[in-house]
Amino acid sequence: MIVQKYKDMLKGKSVIRQLSEFATARGAEIGYENVFDYSLGNPSVPTPQKFTDVMIDLLQSRDPMELHGYSQSLGIPAVREKVAQSLNERFGMNYTGNHIFMTTGAAGAIAHAIRCVTQPGDEILTFAPYFPEYQPYINLSGAVLKVVPANVEDFQINFEVFEEMLTEKVMAVLINTPNNPSGIVYTTDTIRKLADILTAKEKEYGHDIFLISDEPYREIVFAGTDAPYVSGFYDNSLSCYSYSKSLSLPGERIGYVAVNPKCTDAEYITNMCAQISRGTGHNCPPSIIQLAVAEVLDLTADLSVYETNMNILYKELTSLGFECVKPGGTFYIFPKALEEDAAAFCEKAKKYDLILVPGDTFGAPGYFRLAYCIDTEKVERSLEAFRKFVRTEYRSKN
Repeated sequence: MIVQKYKDMLKGKSVIRQLSEFATARGAEIGYENVFDYSLGNPSVPTPQKFTDVMIDLLQSRDPMELHGYSQSLGIPAVREKVAQSLNERFGMNYTGNHIFMTTGAAGAIAHAIRCVTQPGDEILTFAPYFPEYQPYINLSGAVLKVVPANVEDFQINFEVFEEMLTEKVMAVLINTPNNPSGIVYTTDTIRKLADILTAKEKEYGHDIFLISDEPYREIVFAGTDAPYVSGFYDNSLSCYSYSKSLSLPGERIGYVAVNPKCTDAEYITNMCAQISRGTGHNCPPSIIQLAVAEVLDLTADLSVYETNMNILYKELTSLGFECVKPGGTFYIFPKALEEDAAAFCEKAKKYDLILVPGDTFGAPGYFRLAYCIDTEKVERSLEAFRKFVRTEYRSKN
């Protein structure tokens, strides 16, 4: 007999993926260039040329067995050392290669991190709005995800409710900054207050509470934004990173867990990740990709287009009457819908070939997400569709 819980999951497919599939099908009818597809967060800028050059050089100059063989379970030692050195230079940390575990993207990093610090039945708190895949990441590990409602005023942490939900059962807190879907970056004050609360509760409850920081958008931060490095504020912290967004490499599945050297049992956690891999299958990311990334650690793709697109959309949406907290990073914006039912709002938008994601899937009903990782020219063309949508569906009825 097949496993029922996975069969049941077929009834709850990703809303984002379904909308992306709809956009593709609609594009086949009218030309994809005429579909304003804001559904999927897939990077729209090319990877740096140097990464391509490094790949070519590796293929031409290195032993094929080194490039295409299995790496060590923890990752290639020289790569781990380079990652640690880069983090230390950028953020004033004290990592060594022994604190770095190479993973298949941020998803693989989170899968390992949660299993390192929780057991079945333990609770993990996260904050709405949140990436919906946290539900299967956590619940299928046996831990229990609890969601703190959104602070819709600025999408910083809702501390009042957080402290009520931070019971003795909570063994970890999972944050995502810069945030998908809101585009908000948690400020230094927010991170410092979070760290202070967790430190106090650790003492009160007599057990560790780990802070897992999901950081795939760390490099996509806009001008003037306060963007602290989370692990610099709290000892029991695990940083989960991916090069999918910074280097535009989502298909290569490469990232890492960085264990704070001050973390309880830090000397064991990285090695534990290798044991966890035996059960998750998230092991040994491709050797050639590890080696190539190690040569471009401090580079990014040209990410400036995302801020350009954000400014265009923010100006237009607010002029049309949308309430919206201005993003500080990522390639997402999260306005309030013009009616209470965001799903109905997004369904109406399809008539104008605007593909938007309702906020219900992110734990924030009444809002919707736009992933503006598309060509600026297409963003600009979509503005008239937004005007027509709002004028026809809402203003004509006032």
